[in-house]
Amino acid sequence: MLSIEDFKPVSINDKPIFDKHYNKYPPFHSDNVFTTLVSWRDYVDFRYHILENYLIIRSEIKEKIQIMPVSGDMTKTIFDQILELAIDNSDVDIIVDNHMKEWIDSHYSEITFLPKRDYFDYVYLASDLAELTGSKYSKIRNRLNKFKRIYRYSVERISEDNMPEINEFLKRWCLWKDCESDPVLENEKKAILYSMKHFFDLELSGISIIVNDAIEAIAVYEKMNYDTVVVHYEKGSPDYDGIYKAVNQETANIVQKDFKFIDRESDMGVAGLRKAKMSYRPHHMMEVYSIKKEKI
Repeated sequence: MLSIEDFKPVSINDKPIFDKHYNKYPPFHSDNVFTTLVSWRDYVDFRYHILENYLIIRSEIKEKIQIMPVSGDMTKTIFDQILELAIDNSDVDIIVDNHMKEWIDSHYSEITFLPKRDYFDYVYLASDLAELTGSKYSKIRNRLNKFKRIYRYSVERISEDNMPEINEFLKRWCLWKDCESDPVLENEKKAILYSMKHFFDLELSGISIIVNDAIEAIAVYEKMNYDTVVVHYEKGSPDYDGIYKAVNQETANIVQKDFKFIDRESDMGVAGLRKAKMSYRPHHMMEVYSIKKEKI
């Protein structure tokens, strides 16, 4: 029977295990991507367990535990153990995305799902973010065009050559944001620096925006599944109005050649972030739900 103690901490050395599983069953929500799990481990205690060749992720933050069954060959035998574990432990919740919800719906008609809106991923057509056509993007285009009129800029791929400059930019970004005053920002700083330290081990990609011979914005992304890339980080200097619009569009210009969708992760319930993400008109949301715990 599955227990809380079965789960082991996620480390960078576990990447081949996740790669093997995700090559066959790719993730559809950013919280399940290996880079997320390993980079945020100082803030969230991410662990995993393989049960009958099925990958299960566990997270713990502020003594609240979540069990996340991911894509794969789920069976009733496995899910019954996950459900029993949650029912027997009051501090354990089960969190599922749209794809897992569909499977559960088809096997457990009596289960109730509770949407967790703060953690819905925003998914956009890459072509929409690259082209910004139509009246719905007029305000974004205006700010972007103003930025392009005022500043001459260039785009560089993130590489070993410019990694020291990237890290210097991130230090400046944290000073601008006063990361140390906010636990979430401080841990985001740790997650970004960890990702950059292991950028090539994690097989990440990214670009930087150069203004006046200095890096003033970056975006870091990777393939999530067959038609989607996930943008993990997008950071820009507050000194250049519209630079976020530029790095967003330049990223889309690159990835639209190979991917239909761009997942820009959740808004975590932050009002300003939600407004910004909604302004780009998501094609759809990758929803997540908690399961109401009750005997079946």
